[in-house]
Amino acid sequence: MSPLLITPLAILAAYLLGSIPFALVASRLFGLADPRSYGSRNPGATNVLRSGHKGAAVVTLIGDVAKGWLAVFLAERYAADFGLPGYTVGVVALAVFFGHLYPIFLGFKGGKGVATAAGVLLAIDPWLGLATLCTWLLIAFTSRYSSLAALVAASAAPLYAFLLWGSNGLVLAVGIIAMALVGKHWPNLQRLMAGSEPKIGAGRKTAAGRRATSE
Repeated sequence: MSPLLITPLAILAAYLLGSIPFALVASRLFGLADPRSYGSRNPGATNVLRSGHKGAAVVTLIGDVAKGWLAVFLAERYAADFGLPGYTVGVVALAVFFGHLYPIFLGFKGGKGVATAAGVLLAIDPWLGLATLCTWLLIAFTSRYSSLAALVAASAAPLYAFLLWGSNGLVLAVGIIAMALVGKHWPNLQRLMAGSEPKIGAGRKTAAGRRATSE
C-alpha cells in the first residue's frame, strides 16, 4: 500500500482512538452518572474523581494516557517499515490529542487533554514525559489545583522538548499541544485568578458533607 494512502489512514485511526471517551466508559462500567452532568462537566479523570469513585477515575486516567501513548508508539514503530514521511509521528501525536479534545463520538466536545498529552509525550520520549509529569505532580500536590498543574506542565513541556532535541518538527508538535492545553484551561486560569477554582478533592468533600447533613 502506498505511503500516500497509509499516512492519512494512520492520522484518521489516531483521531478515532483519541475520540474514545474513557471517562464515559469507566462511568458506565462502575454504574456512575455521566461525568458531563456534574462538577466541571468535563469528561476527564479529574472530574470523574469528583464522583467519589477512585476506581473509575483511575480507569479513566489509564485509558486516556494509554490511547495517546499507543497511537504514537505505533507510528514510531511502523513509520519506517511503511516508508512514511518523517512528519508522520508528529502529525499522529496531534491527531490523537485533538481526537480527545474534539471527539466525534461526543459531538466534538471532549476533555481538556492532560492525560492524553502525557501519554503522547511518554511515547515520543520517556524523559520528556517523565519531566512533564513530575512538573504536574509537583504543582498539583503543593497547590491542590489540577488546572494550575496542567498550565505549568503544559508551558514547561516545549522547553523540555527543546532542551532534549533542539529545534525539530516534534518540538513544534509539542508546542501546539501545549498551546491547546493552555487554551482549554483558560476558564480555569480566570477562576484561579478570581480565587474560585475548586481544589482537587473538593467535590468529594462537598458530597461527603451533604451525606453527613442528611443522615
